[in-house]
Amino acid sequence: MATFELYRRSTIGMCLTETLDEMVGNGTLHPDYAIQVLVQFDKSMTEALETEVKTKVTIKGHLHTYRFCDNVWTFILQDASFKCEDLQENVSRVKIVACDSKLLTQ
Repeated sequence: MATFELYRRSTIGMCLTETLDEMVGNGTLHPDYAIQVLVQFDKSMTEALETEVKTKVTIKGHLHTYRFCDNVWTFILQDASFKCEDLQENVSRVKIVACDSKLLTQ
């Protein structure tokens, strides 16, 4: 799995991909432009995460599974607690996928 696919699997990434596929399918957009839009989306998401996100979150839970493959970490936590400033959210199961942002620019 390419590192950029992490963003494309988000809700906004899937909607963008579906829209571009539809536009290419009906001849509104050339396939090369659709690829350029996706590449720009990946770069924008990386830049936004590096520059705009300032809040720190504490995550606690029971580690069910972890995996490191192709420079991507995957953690599955059970009974997890997310704490951010005065807010706390509990979830029964969460999957966290993490990679080195420096790899995204290569």
